[in-house]
Amino acid sequence: MSNRIEGRERRKLRTRRNISGTTERPRLSVFRSARHIYAQVVDDTTGKTVAAASTLSKDLRGTFKEDDKIAQAKKVGALVAKICSDKKVEKVVFDRNGYLYHGRVKALADAAREAGLSF
Repeated sequence: MSNRIEGRERRKLRTRRNISGTTERPRLSVFRSARHIYAQVVDDTTGKTVAAASTLSKDLRGTFKEDDKIAQAKKVGALVAKICSDKKVEKVVFDRNGYLYHGRVKALADAAREAGLSF
């Protein structure tokens, strides 16, 4: 178990050497656990979180009746894109955080793109 986590951390750090969020293009970072998925848009120059959404957000809580995890990730992606558009952020840099671009991470990214976020 620890080897898998350490491997993801190595991949994360290798990616973060090249990816950094600016004021014009903040970084959309994704974290997934066994039950939930989290997305936050971070401006790395100031160290501030511009927008955040997860399956635990108040706006989404109670809307997951019989949804599977991929459907939940799509809702989180759409919500984070809506919050970004309210704050006048149209372009971001996508940070998959060491995870494969597959399944829930891909669903969140596709839903964010469909909702108007550009990356």
